[in-house]
Amino acid sequence: MGTEQITIKIDNEAARAFKSASSGDRRKLEALVSIQLIEATKTKDSLKQIMGEISRKAQERGLTSEILREILNEERERFICDNDTGKILR
Repeated sequence: MGTEQITIKIDNEAARAFKSASSGDRRKLEALVSIQLIEATKTKDSLKQIMGEISRKAQERGLTSEILREILNEERERFICDNDTGKILR
């Protein structure tokens, strides 16, 4: 399978995490995004329906809003960036 470079807008935190990842991890993240884009566009369901299904499955598996908030806070704490330069401080 060939690859093609595209430009997409993503959350600042996601961009910093990607930029700070090793080249091997970047390739894995790129593959993951590719798979998600393919899957999201294969279905006739709307993005809202897809996100609803993901949410439902996560809740069935025990993910609560509180647990999700804790996970996101842990990830945020892993990357502390200088707001002016964008450099990762930790």
